Order: sequence, then structure tokens, then C-alpha cells
Amino acid sequence: MKFFSLLFVGLTIVACSDNQGIVAESPGDEAFADGMTFSVIESNKSSYDDVEYDKVGKVIAGEQTEAAQQKIIKTAQLEFETKDLEATQGKIQDLVRQHEGLVQNDNSGKSYNKLYQNVTVRVPSENFDAFVDGVSEGVEYFDRRDISQKDVSEEFVDLKARLKAKKELENRYLELLKKAKNVEEMLEIERELSNIREEIEAKQGRLEYLKNRVSLSTVTIHFYKVTAKTGVTVSYGQKMVNALKGGWDGISVFFLGILYLWPLFLIFGILFFILRRYLKRRKAKN
Repeated sequence: MKFFSLLFVGLTIVACSDNQGIVAESPGDEAFADGMTFSVIESNKSSYDDVEYDKVGKVIAGEQTEAAQQKIIKTAQLEFETKDLEATQGKIQDLVRQHEGLVQNDNSGKSYNKLYQNVTVRVPSENFDAFVDGVSEGVEYFDRRDISQKDVSEEFVDLKARLKAKKELENRYLELLKKAKNVEEMLEIERELSNIREEIEAKQGRLEYLKNRVSLSTVTIHFYKVTAKTGVTVSYGQKMVNALKGGWDGISVFFLGILYLWPLFLIFGILFFILRRYLKRRKAKN
């Protein structure tokens, strides 16, 4: 058992060594299979985690070329008033084509006294400044103009290093799986492989997300046109005129409603006439 423990630690160190590497030789398949138990895998798992952490630090320190290439996520939010919605929209579309961008979202609407439009544009990061300057050209006043840059270089390199380490650990577990002697050992190793692969997929997904955000900057544009002025004071005389007009309109609606009910009045009249004749005949017989 001690021999196997030393063997597994050797494999773990190989999996977690840096790019300069630590070379280790593993004994034959027979010696490995004779001493293999999953309890040893569990006991050495914490050792791997420590080695992996050290490895990440070494990789980050060693990959100076990639770290030097800054990964910047650029975003902008612009909000302004325009006198011509269609002209502004056409200008933005021309700028999108000119700077090789794409429109991710485009919606318009109407509020109480405004016509507005919201446009979300993804544009290559190298064209970000030129695109924002193009949209800003001719705008007298911005209600809002926010431009931000977020450096994710450290997270980017860290993710790549950890992803590489996890893949190497996956390969070592695959080697252990080949040497498993019974179903119990296979199931335990496959369970660990499943957890490792989930971590790999999560890190790959995050890495792809960062690549997308870095390569394509996001610009959100909200522009609007005022269609009516608010805050106009109505005089008392005008209020009286409006009240008289409203009263006359109310009476008109009332009489129109009565006219709509004429079939009901006709039915009640016929029923009243029949009931009255019936009562008169019954009274005459008595």
C-alpha cells in the first residue's frame, strides 16, 4: 500500500508540473493493478489540489507573452435627443456597416410625449472608439454618456492555466480507469471523471464568453424625439367651456343609450297591454 501511495503521488506530480516539467517514470501495469484502491485516490486528492494551485501560479508567471496582451471589455451607453428619428437611425446603420458591426437588438416605442428607439450594437473592439465618435457627431447634448473598460487579462490567463491543469488531471484519471480491476473501482473513478469534466466545461464556457466580450464591444444607444410640450396651464374660462361641452356630451350619450334599448321598451309595452286585458276580462266575469 505504501508503494502504491508513492506511485500515485508520482502520477499526480506529473499531472501538475509546469511547462518546464517534472519527469516521472511509472512502474508496470502489474505492479499498479496489484495495489490499486480508490481510497488511495481520495487520500491524495488534496495533495493534487495544492500542486494544482502552485502550478497555476507558475503558469501565470511564465506566460508573459499572453499576459502582455491585455484583454479589455469595452462598453458604452449613449442617450440623447434628436429632431429626426429616421435620419439618426439611418446614420447608426451606416456606421454599423462601416465599422463591421452587427445590430444585436433594435426596438422602438412611444411614451406620453416622446417617440424613442433603443439600439444595441456589437462592434469589433478595434473600431469601438471610431464608432462611438461617429454616433456622437452632431449631438448637442447627451442625457447620458457612459464609456467603461474592464481589464480581464488576469482572469483570462488564470482560466486557461486552470483549464490546462484540469485536462491533465482528466488524462491521469483515464489512465487509472484503464487499470481498474473491478466494477467498484471503475464506478468511483468515473464519478471523479464526471466532476472534472463538469469543471472543464464550466471553465471553457466562461473562457468563450470572455473571448466574445473582448473581441466585440457593446454599445447601447437610446435616442428620442419630443412630440408634444407638457406643463401648459389651462385657464378657468377654458375649464368652464370644457365642462359644458362634457355635460352636453354626457346627455347625448344618455339619450343614445335609451335609443339602443327600444326593443326592450317595446317588449315591456306588449306584455303590459296583454296583462291589462287579461285582468279586465277576469274582473268582468266576476
